[in-house]
Amino acid sequence: MSQLPVRIARWSARHAWRAIAGWFVFVVLCLGVGIAVGTDEAAVEDFRVGEAGRAEAMAAEGGLQRRPTEQIMFSAKSGPLDMEAAGSAARDLTERMRKLPEVDSVAAPVRSEDGTVLRVSVVLKGPELEGRKNVAPLLEQTAKVRDDHPDLVVEETGSPSISKGVNDQRGKDLALSERITLPVTLVTLLIVFGSVVMAGVPLLLALSSIAAALGLSMISSHVLPDPGVGTNMILLIGLAVGVDYTLFYLKREREERARAGGRLAPEALVELAAATAGRAIVVSGLAVIVSTSTLYLATDVIFSSLATGTILVVAVAMVSSLTVLPALLVTIGHRTERRAARKAARRASRGKPVRTKRAEAETGRVSGALLRPAQKHPALTLCVSALVMLALAAPALGLRLVDPGKDTFSRDIPAMQVYDRLNAAFPELLVKHEIVARSTPDRAAEVRRALADLGRRAQADPLFAGNAEPKVRTSADGRISVLELAVPFPAPSGEAIESLGHLREDYLPTTVGRLPGVETGVSGDVARGRDYVDHENGKLPLVIGFLLLVTFVMTVWAFRSVVIGLIGVVLNLLSAGASLGLLVVFFQGTWAEDLLAFDSLGAIASRVPLFLFVILFGLSMDYQVFVVSRIQEARQNGMSAREAVLDGISRSAKVVTSAAIVMVTVFGAFVALHLTEMKQMGFCLAVAVLLDAVVIRLMVLPSLLLLLGERAWWPLRPARPSLPAPTAASAGVPFENVG
Repeated sequence: MSQLPVRIARWSARHAWRAIAGWFVFVVLCLGVGIAVGTDEAAVEDFRVGEAGRAEAMAAEGGLQRRPTEQIMFSAKSGPLDMEAAGSAARDLTERMRKLPEVDSVAAPVRSEDGTVLRVSVVLKGPELEGRKNVAPLLEQTAKVRDDHPDLVVEETGSPSISKGVNDQRGKDLALSERITLPVTLVTLLIVFGSVVMAGVPLLLALSSIAAALGLSMISSHVLPDPGVGTNMILLIGLAVGVDYTLFYLKREREERARAGGRLAPEALVELAAATAGRAIVVSGLAVIVSTSTLYLATDVIFSSLATGTILVVAVAMVSSLTVLPALLVTIGHRTERRAARKAARRASRGKPVRTKRAEAETGRVSGALLRPAQKHPALTLCVSALVMLALAAPALGLRLVDPGKDTFSRDIPAMQVYDRLNAAFPELLVKHEIVARSTPDRAAEVRRALADLGRRAQADPLFAGNAEPKVRTSADGRISVLELAVPFPAPSGEAIESLGHLREDYLPTTVGRLPGVETGVSGDVARGRDYVDHENGKLPLVIGFLLLVTFVMTVWAFRSVVIGLIGVVLNLLSAGASLGLLVVFFQGTWAEDLLAFDSLGAIASRVPLFLFVILFGLSMDYQVFVVSRIQEARQNGMSAREAVLDGISRSAKVVTSAAIVMVTVFGAFVALHLTEMKQMGFCLAVAVLLDAVVIRLMVLPSLLLLLGERAWWPLRPARPSLPAPTAASAGVPFENVG
């Protein structure tokens, strides 16, 4: 393992321009092939889980599945609604919509109970998720009707237009996050390196890695369908790890350059950096990939997409750091040497002494101050910092999970504003439960009667919309029947969830559920959300268990120490728990709504905790591997356990802090997004990385290692690496003088 990065770096250094050209050909090829094959988007059936998914599959058998539907409303700009004018506008709209190839059917106008709104329902062709692609022509026709009837308010909403609005908003949000993160990242790198060229290298490699990963994700979507979140994950993780890996390598190369004092050529310097930082990058990248792969155990299309995007971009970033980065460093190094030689010659010609650059300080002022308590009082520092982290984690015990549906989308989306007005005028459209029954065709009448009986019982329940007539639909072959029941409460509300419980536990078992040989199930917005949360909760122990196991195994494999492996698991749990606790404090209540510009769900999005644990365990390995590798290296160089801890952490503190600033900026920018779930993810990751880099790596870890001493490396002492000496050619000195 330790020899592979060196061999790759040696070839790259000796064939710099071939390596650089090869990398950019690879990026263009990945992106080109990806665009050519396109993205295979996830279909409705890919999202089905639990009883709701089973019921939807039965409904689809009979052609009774949900269809993408738009609602167009007509209301007065002021005063009572002129029904004659509204009827004329509705007829105009109906005629226009029926001419569109995207439209399947247009229903007759329906008047609201208070008579202030007239509504027309338009059903689009194709499956439910295809609606957002085909809704644009409908929105155009609605706008034309609005122009032709200026005395009326003409508005359109529905799942297709809402989905389109969410996608448009997400695109603008991602552009905003890029405008925030790229300048901050560049400034951070300028501070670290003091050179525009050297600061541009990490950004160049990170952005090219993202481009290649995007192309590869399009190709991989033909194996694992893309639900539309993979791109977000590639952008979120790609910039963070791409800059981090390059930063680790660059810092080590600069250390070796300062230590050599001009005695080694750039080729030799990158070989030395590859033997240490290169190995750490490989171990760290593999750890992120292996830990992220545990998301596949969730058997969920969204988590599978998140895992695929993360794995691809981490793998590409790791490869770029090992291959093209050495070539870039050698090219830049030779140019720097030539410039320095010309500058020295000019100073010598003027009779001025030649200045030599002093080695830069290893530990920043802030990092040194944070490390000092662990150095002087390790036991006290460990106790205090651990107690603080546990206190931050305590609120996570009150965690409540919810599946965020369309009711939680930002009201900055015009279709969501119309959606609220639609539900106010027609509360029976707010939420619908769908009871599906499957039997033999000869029992269709019996099943319909039982479903009608269920509908009558539900109408007497205040949790259901009693004024809405229950509708029973039966497939052409008589095998499938579907009953729709309206609920006048939002899907995430307690009343809507309670109504689902009444339906599944009381009404269904005593009506159609009693018929022998009839298969039943309940679907709908509420059922989908509850079953999804239950599905995730059921998979959580399995995923977390495997995550802890692979993290432990990877750490033991990397450092040959069971104790270091256990420490890594415990520290990752500590940082993940603390960030999850802070997430509950900020997002589960309402006090931070104005501060972070969101509407509280009263709970945490169900995907966030599992995503947080898996991604954080992977990303934390970046810092764990880099810091512990420096400590291990110091021990192999003959230092005592205490000296090795202080030396290793001091040497890595500045680069870890710089890498953390980049990650916190990238993740923190997602707090500015509109989608509450993305806000929660960005906040949690930013807080976790900050706590991990500052509290865990500069306080808890050094305190623990100082207290354990040599026992931290039980049962085996780390093997002494066989670091190759730079070749004579790369060192730039005669062969007989090498040694």
